Amino acid sequence: MPDLTGVEATREISRVAPDVAVLMLTMFDDDESVFAAMRAGAQGYVLKGAAPDNVIRAIAAVAAGEAIFGPGVARRALNHLSGRTPDHRTFPELTPREHEVLNLIAAGLGNAAIAVRLGLAPATVSNHISSIFAKLQVASRAEAIIRARSAGLGQ
Repeated sequence: MPDLTGVEATREISRVAPDVAVLMLTMFDDDESVFAAMRAGAQGYVLKGAAPDNVIRAIAAVAAGEAIFGPGVARRALNHLSGRTPDHRTFPELTPREHEVLNLIAAGLGNAAIAVRLGLAPATVSNHISSIFAKLQVASRAEAIIRARSAGLGQ
């Protein structure tokens, strides 16, 4: 969007037309983006890449006055509200950022998508991945994914 961010547009729509429901369709699923959208008045938050049926269902739900969030977003929102944080004990040798990168790798994202999602330079993502591989003693992305998914990441 050339003039406003999605959150700014949501805030403005909520201000001038409070009866209009806003559904965010975005690639950002970090806590800050999700909660900023909710505070701005979004009634739904769905990630790009969601199945078309899920997007249609979300549009209908928000139009009907419901709040709807994709499963990953909903899980994180509930964890945030309940005071629970992600369990980094699965790979205690990783930094919180490396854990976050590994989770996104396990979810199937490529380096460029991870960079966009986390607001990092692609070279920084590559550095994190190299560190993850060394710390987990894996030689490939496939091995890292298998280890991560076995530990419950990437879901």
